[in-house]
Formats: sequence, structure tokens, C-alpha cells
Amino acid sequence: MSESVTSERLAADVKVVIGDAEELLRQSAAATGDQAAQLRERAMVLLRQAREKAQDVQEKALAKGRAAVRVTDDYVHENPWRSIGVAFGVGVLIGLLVNRAR
Repeated sequence: MSESVTSERLAADVKVVIGDAEELLRQSAAATGDQAAQLRERAMVLLRQAREKAQDVQEKALAKGRAAVRVTDDYVHENPWRSIGVAFGVGVLIGLLVNRAR
């Protein structure tokens, strides 16, 4: 549970950083000379931070996905008949729902 809260917080942080960078870029459009260069540089720093945070979120999501795949694979190998039964049941349920929709 805490990992999902952390991921959500990280995603919110990325949105804030991107919003700040966009605002700096808007300000730099109106500014000239050294001030514009400073604003653009600050925006680039913020965008780099956002990219790094987004990569962190992606890496965490991939790690969670790999762990889920490993657990599922282990379960299926330990319980093949139960897995077949569950897959069959889900298939029948989906078939019934699709048939009713028509």
C-alpha cells in the first residue's frame, strides 16, 4: 500500500515540476536577454528533474510487474490444474457476458 502512495506522490511531483517548467518557459518568452536565458536554464533543470522522476516511476512499475509475473508463474507451476480450472471459468464467464451483450 505504501508503494502505491509513493508512486502516486512521485507522479504528482512530476506534474508539479512540469507545470513549473511550463510557467518558466512562458515567462521566458516575454523576457529578453540574460533574464530569458536564466529562465530557460531553470526550465531545463526542472524538465531534467521531471524526466528523472518519471524514470524512477517507470523503473518501480517495471519491478512490480516483474515480481507479479514471477509470483503468477510460480503459482501456475505449483497448481496447474487449479490454474486451468480458473482460466476455464473466466473464459466461460466472459463468453456468457459477450453472448448476453448481443
